[in-house]
Amino acid sequence: MRLIRLQMKKFILAAAAALLLLTACRHAAQDNGKTVFRYNESAGITSLDPAFARDQANIWACQHLYNGLVQVDEHLRVQPCIATRWQIAEDGLTYTFFLRQDVKFHDCDLLPKDRHVTAHDFVYSFNRVADPKTTSPGSWVFSKLDTLPNGKLACQALNDSTLQLQLREPFPPLLGLLSMQYCSVVPYEVVKHFGNDFRVHPVGTGPFRLRQWKEGVKLVLLKNQHYFERDSDGVALPYLDAVAISFITDKQSAFMEFVKGNLDFLSGLDASYKDELLDKQGHLRRKYARRFKLQSTPYLNTEYLGILMENPDPSNPLSKKEIRQAINYGFDRAAMIRHLRNNIGTPATSGITAKGLPSFDDKRVPGYAYDPKRAAQLLAKAGYPGGKGLPPIHLSTVPSYLDLCQYIQYQLGTLGINIILDVNPPATQRELMAKQKLSLFRASWIADYPDAENYLSLFFSPNFAPAGPNYTHYRHPEYDRLYRQAIKTTNDEERYKIYQQMEKILIDDAPFVPLYYDQVLRFTPLNISGLGINPINLLVLKNVRKTNPRTKK
Repeated sequence: MRLIRLQMKKFILAAAAALLLLTACRHAAQDNGKTVFRYNESAGITSLDPAFARDQANIWACQHLYNGLVQVDEHLRVQPCIATRWQIAEDGLTYTFFLRQDVKFHDCDLLPKDRHVTAHDFVYSFNRVADPKTTSPGSWVFSKLDTLPNGKLACQALNDSTLQLQLREPFPPLLGLLSMQYCSVVPYEVVKHFGNDFRVHPVGTGPFRLRQWKEGVKLVLLKNQHYFERDSDGVALPYLDAVAISFITDKQSAFMEFVKGNLDFLSGLDASYKDELLDKQGHLRRKYARRFKLQSTPYLNTEYLGILMENPDPSNPLSKKEIRQAINYGFDRAAMIRHLRNNIGTPATSGITAKGLPSFDDKRVPGYAYDPKRAAQLLAKAGYPGGKGLPPIHLSTVPSYLDLCQYIQYQLGTLGINIILDVNPPATQRELMAKQKLSLFRASWIADYPDAENYLSLFFSPNFAPAGPNYTHYRHPEYDRLYRQAIKTTNDEERYKIYQQMEKILIDDAPFVPLYYDQVLRFTPLNISGLGINPINLLVLKNVRKTNPRTKK
């Protein structure tokens, strides 16, 4: 027995030594004079095909691999990308884009050497996403375009470097819509060859190209040596040599890897480490302030409670506007953000439009502030003084938002509003919302493109779920009229005024309860620069520099 123990001890020591040697060799190989940006994607990546860039994980990956006609900067202004400029007809129906002629697809055996992008590639790429056979979740992006007699989009190449789009009706947010990853250009030769497997054999024009992808383990992208964009000094982008993405599902474990220096980027705030990393004022704790940088900006994400307005049960208390308004007045959003989110986020005391969009104006569009006296008056006006006789109201949520809903439950309970919490898995919650099975539900809306129309469409009656995003089944004739007027108004300032009128209707009718406007949080080590931050939370790595401590470069 003693001999066995000695042998086991020797084996463990040898294994530990081998592991240390392996780790040292791995880090040496990672450095090797190269700059590798490492981040974790806990949600996993399901496709590297931009036609399926539906969630943040896929969008970020496709952001590295592809380009479109236009792109947005950190202030959400539309900027040229493959299109150098564009013209919009006075009637707002015809958009003409003039393309760069020096953009090449990534090197691929299926393509001729130095295969350049043409307007014909965009015609193919747009029609591919719009084609029902592709089953792309982004097909709706092209619903604003007219169709030709053959069923194809009214999208034509006037020549190799000129693309023209024809719309059904004016839609001023179109340029922002075209900045989405769904609108990336892809080479038809490669897509035709791989079919559905293009998801694992991506070829684009982006600053990085695929080197290796072992699904659920690691994704490695290498610098595109032929990338067309340059910085203001004329230096070719990107600066990084590679990007390495891991897939650690446990966020606490990913946080520990970041603290140990094995990751160069941490996004957002998880309950498992928020109090460890930030103090109650939302600042980095002292022990991390000398090692990491924190960036923050408003996030185009509004967290809210939706109220089903098309309810067949007339006894449902939420059918009364006074009850919906009382709920809005009945809890302290500022205290909720302070105590439960370490001051990360802005109390939503205005409308549905997220803070950070140019049309957001909480002075012109005042919403609900905490006012328990006003809430009590509204309860009495509805026939339930002090909550007497008021039936219980069920609030459905997912586990990750249970603490917020418990806070709301407690505060409304002091007014006599009895809230019963129903906790569902995220997939179940989404399904029940789409089928109008929930009378009061926690939800959020992250903007797909930088225009308030994206949020206001949630309450446009033709968008009733499940076909559209109107999960509350809200209907208001004047609101619908203003919506139609807004999307035909090409002057931004005039359109913003209409948006604000629509917000006031929503606030008065209260088909939802805004909770808070979110924030983008980014944590990086001190040797990372140029990352930037934006309200859509796009991860743009082409401008990032990483100083290697060993080479001081």
